[in-house]
Amino acid sequence: MIKVISKGLYTTIQDKGRFGYRNIGVPSSGYMDSESAETANLIINNPKDNPLIEVTLIGPTLEFEKSAVICITGGEFSPTLNDIKISSYSAIEVNKGDILKINNSSIGSRCYISIQGTIISDTILGSKSFYHQITNSNIIEDGDIFLFKKNIRTLEQKYTHKKFELNKTINVFRGPEFEFLSKESIKTLFNEEFSIGINNRMAYNLLEKIQDGVNSIISSGVIPGTVQLTPSGNIIILHRDSQTTGGYPRILQLNEKSLNDLAQLRTGDNIRFKLLN
Repeated sequence: MIKVISKGLYTTIQDKGRFGYRNIGVPSSGYMDSESAETANLIINNPKDNPLIEVTLIGPTLEFEKSAVICITGGEFSPTLNDIKISSYSAIEVNKGDILKINNSSIGSRCYISIQGTIISDTILGSKSFYHQITNSNIIEDGDIFLFKKNIRTLEQKYTHKKFELNKTINVFRGPEFEFLSKESIKTLFNEEFSIGINNRMAYNLLEKIQDGVNSIISSGVIPGTVQLTPSGNIIILHRDSQTTGGYPRILQLNEKSLNDLAQLRTGDNIRFKLLN
């Protein structure tokens, strides 16, 4: 059992996500940075799509009421166990009564806490991922208690230590309405930097505009990584909790790696788009 002493800023349970329900308006949700999350699971011999704890910017403080093996990956949050700093990207043994504190992020925006075994939480539409319109919980709250089922395995797998690095180059493909753009707008897209404004699990808004005068389209399918351009010139990059349809031109599409990279960036960071042929 784990007790939440302090919830942090935005702490949730996520797994790989929900698939096969976008036709009824259900987002996929799941890990924002799937590479970091899957790595946390693999290091302690969990299935790579196992549910774990996703932390955003300011971490939680957790009290373990039974022993466990954990792994923390992703951004640098200077985690401590009983006030002693512990390593990321390593299997860590936790004893009954230990206090795990995930501090504020110094590099990156998200980290992941994997627990060897299985977090016991409701499975809804094939996933335990928190999403406010589907699951009972939106975020982990102070005082919450959740259970996990230990699955003791010998840590036979030797996983090469990985150092976390930010990547501000966002690889993209042409979107369905890419041809709506003028030559000048295309030049701006791939030669200028864009700064990140308001962002969350649903979308990242960029501060700089492209004044192309594009019109809205008939509401069409969108997926995580779709880049929309509004008639007023705003650029919106959809992420894991994005809606399933939209009426703005879909000018670009991120690949999976760039979705992971973007999930580790924050307000004020600058990005560049790189077109993949």
